[in-house]
Amino acid sequence: MAEQDSAGRVTGIGGVFFLANADNGELARWYERHLGIPMQDWGGGVLEWQNDRAEDGGSTVWHVGAQDSDWFAPSAARFMINYRVDDLAALIAKLTAAGVDIIEGPQYHENGAFAWILDPEGNKVELWEPKLWDEKNKR
Repeated sequence: MAEQDSAGRVTGIGGVFFLANADNGELARWYERHLGIPMQDWGGGVLEWQNDRAEDGGSTVWHVGAQDSDWFAPSAARFMINYRVDDLAALIAKLTAAGVDIIEGPQYHENGAFAWILDPEGNKVELWEPKLWDEKNKR
């Protein structure tokens, strides 16, 4: 890993911004209704990391995939957002009851449980219940 100067560097994700293909208000309401992202009067949501109860203390992964990757399939979007969740099983049950298809998962890995859905515009969304990276979290 390259040595980095301690000043003038990125320290985290300050926001996630994307454009709707249709009604942005309806898409925002879908995220609020199905994923619990609380919408503010100005039309966006604020996710407070200090409210995250996961045992890993909170983190955000940043990665650039290969140009020809099918990682985000079946979405045609060139991005995917991974949302930390507090109880993946409960969220999957809630989404399924609301008619939202779980396109993959849950999958269990050393660092937690994952599932994937598509939002109403066909964007692939990754849901992640974080766990400490250790053998006891494998299933």
